[in-house]
Amino acid sequence: MKKMLRHFIVLMGLMGSFSTLAKEKVSLLLDWYVNPDHAALIVAQQKGFFEKNGLEVEIIEPADPSLPPKLVAAGQADLAIGYQPQLYQQVEEKLPLVRVGTLVSTPLNSIVVLKKAGINSLADLKGKKVGYSISGFEDVLLDTMLNSAQLTKNDVVLVNVNWSLTPSLLTGQVDAVIGAFRNFELNQIYLEKQEGLAFYPEEFGVPPYDELILLANKDKVDSAKYSAFLTALEQATVYLINHQDEAWQAFVSYKPNELNNALNRLAWKDTLPRLALRPRALDNHRYQQMAQFLQQKGLVKTLPELKDYAVEL
Repeated sequence: MKKMLRHFIVLMGLMGSFSTLAKEKVSLLLDWYVNPDHAALIVAQQKGFFEKNGLEVEIIEPADPSLPPKLVAAGQADLAIGYQPQLYQQVEEKLPLVRVGTLVSTPLNSIVVLKKAGINSLADLKGKKVGYSISGFEDVLLDTMLNSAQLTKNDVVLVNVNWSLTPSLLTGQVDAVIGAFRNFELNQIYLEKQEGLAFYPEEFGVPPYDELILLANKDKVDSAKYSAFLTALEQATVYLINHQDEAWQAFVSYKPNELNNALNRLAWKDTLPRLALRPRALDNHRYQQMAQFLQQKGLVKTLPELKDYAVEL
């Protein structure tokens, strides 16, 4: 009997070791430093949803936000957080990338002004200084929004503020900024005891789109670990929606000194309604509509079929 018990204990130990060894490793490159946009990812890590789905996930904050998609394309990482509008340009550049999931399923980008500036409509931007950080899609976005007010980019003064969106607005360097995330910049302004006003691109001629998406190398997209990753992400999102306070505690536990602050607390509440409730689901119409929009605006010339750069696993 004792011999059988010893064998049973050894067997259970081996099974536990095998379970640990069997975990698939996944490297995930974020688009920026950890913030509430990544809520579902961090909760999946901290609450063990990745582990329960047989994964060992390494979450990496990039030194250069432009690098993650390129590193995935080069096979140096498994997944990267990217942006739907930029995906079309990356595909046209022949990067072997494919969208496999969605993290934030609404636009976050917006034009933001200070309420005290008296800019109550896009038409009021005529002759004003507009700060920006990245050219390309933001140029198209701005021009499209201005067109809805019978203006063009030539009717405003563009100022490169080099990622310093809120400070440049608060100091009067510019009258408006494009590229401001509505869940962050408005809250930053509020914490400075000012009031901001946002104009949303999807209300002024820009097709709705997914802000943050998951990108994989198209040559590796059939790997079962990506489907397991999306299952864990959906489970974490369900937990987030059902247990928001507990999820917040799990989120800040990832990096307490960096994440547990007033800005993140405000952004948390504004971000949760925008998370993709079905991370693996692909809205074909939305992706085709944005492709047509960008082609009409001249940002991309030709694209392959949608199935070549966006899939639902």
